[in-house]
Amino acid sequence: MNDELQRQMAAKLQDALERVVDERSLIHFLRVLGHDWNTERQLEADVPPSPYARAALGWENHSIGAYLDAMVDWAEASEEGLRCYDVPDNPWRRMADILFAGKIYE
Repeated sequence: MNDELQRQMAAKLQDALERVVDERSLIHFLRVLGHDWNTERQLEADVPPSPYARAALGWENHSIGAYLDAMVDWAEASEEGLRCYDVPDNPWRRMADILFAGKIYE
């Protein structure tokens, strides 16, 4: 896996996440998140990873069910904020944070 590609994908996703303030910017974030998911699927199809290796772009949940469960678990765990997470006032950004967390939360 190309480290530069990993950095580029992570930067695009983080940038899109940080820009979420309304419906239009949330939709843009969803496009970037979907592209991230599809890119990881393609990378793993080209070179299947070890079952013990970290996913190419950090996706911990590989089915829609696991992804939705992770989103709910993280959303409930972070309702009052976390040590490294302050709940944003903007509900569009909160939703984007929940969607992003579904990628990485186990």
